[in-house]
Amino acid sequence: MTGEIISRFDAGQPPPDPATGQPQAMALPAPAGWPAPPDAAAYHGLPGAIVAKVAPNTEADPVAILTQLLVACGALIGRGAHFQIEATLHHPNEFAVLVGDSSKARKGSSFDHVAKLMTEADPSFTSRLSTGLSSGEGLIWTLRDPQGQDPGAADKRLLIVEPEFASVLKAASREISTLSPTLRSAWDGRPLAVLTRTAPARATNAHVSIIGHITQTELRRYASAIEIANGLLNRFLLLGIRRVRLLPEGGDPHPLKNTGLARYLATTLKHAQNTGRVTLAQDTRQLWWHTYPQLTQPADGLTGQLTARAEAHTIRLALIYALLDGATTIRPEHLPAALALWDYAARSAAWAISHSTGDPVAEQIHAALTRSPDGLTRTQLRDLLHRNLPAERVEQALHTLNSTGRATRRQTPTAGRPAEIWTATPPTA
Repeated sequence: MTGEIISRFDAGQPPPDPATGQPQAMALPAPAGWPAPPDAAAYHGLPGAIVAKVAPNTEADPVAILTQLLVACGALIGRGAHFQIEATLHHPNEFAVLVGDSSKARKGSSFDHVAKLMTEADPSFTSRLSTGLSSGEGLIWTLRDPQGQDPGAADKRLLIVEPEFASVLKAASREISTLSPTLRSAWDGRPLAVLTRTAPARATNAHVSIIGHITQTELRRYASAIEIANGLLNRFLLLGIRRVRLLPEGGDPHPLKNTGLARYLATTLKHAQNTGRVTLAQDTRQLWWHTYPQLTQPADGLTGQLTARAEAHTIRLALIYALLDGATTIRPEHLPAALALWDYAARSAAWAISHSTGDPVAEQIHAALTRSPDGLTRTQLRDLLHRNLPAERVEQALHTLNSTGRATRRQTPTAGRPAEIWTATPPTA
């Protein structure tokens, strides 16, 4: 292997950049079955200009930079801007989860660039940043209203970044957990409350935004049918993220230096915080009326449940694009930008959950089978589950995996009864 690498180096691969003489970045092709990238309209305006400067200098996916930038900007803008549909106010707070292979997808690297820019634009950004989302009570306490001698939270804006979003899904799935209903209320913009006799707490006007990172395997395993059905996960944009190029020595650590984009973003965010009600521009209404029936048309299966809030996500994204243009109306260029990013999120949801059963036990077994290419016996599977589940429940999960083509079984002769070996079915392109 080392000799092969050396021979490639001696052969001059990859060739140097003619302009700089430095090695060029090596583009990586998309894996088989990867969702088609978003239309160029998604990179509209100021966010697009920022991504254009940052993206060539990182291995991270431009979609990851763009999405986290939009969510972070919406978090800092706060509740001083909104779009109204009937009695419902949509503020620029969004939830997004980046789905990709662990460290290879460069999810963390993409956020590092965004965090650096946001801190330059608004030094208070770091104080509005949090992690460790484990309970509804903890979130409410962080944003609590004043009560008695307790001054409460002075600023109700909060951006939560969870590099291990699987832990949030695990916490939300616990029977006594209040995390799932609290997060659903937070995305909806409703008051957050926990009613206990010892320490009641309430958070009104909370402005919560979330960025999560997770692998496709973890999402399939921990996204239980309950969290899909109750609407927690369809409040998140799911976006497939991958490493798009190789930069052995990295890119420019200050790609936005001397561009003026950080200062421009600072001015834009400050102005947006007091925008008030944002409406559809007259020449945008026809496009919205045309696309709205398509957005509300439900898809089949789990994908349909994960994309059931298409129209709400689209209008929130359009709102953020408009605010970052310094506009007080959603203009014709803002809605196509939002639709382009939403379309990618919908494709990503279908990819991320493809062939998923929605059964957490089946997903746990499938993850174990994937890690064991030689297969596992029923006894080994029961041991894996710590023998906490009845045999009938394990049988149900195995039947689900077999019927969906994700696992197969075979008989292996032994000195006694033949052993039943289960193996994961290799994914198809």
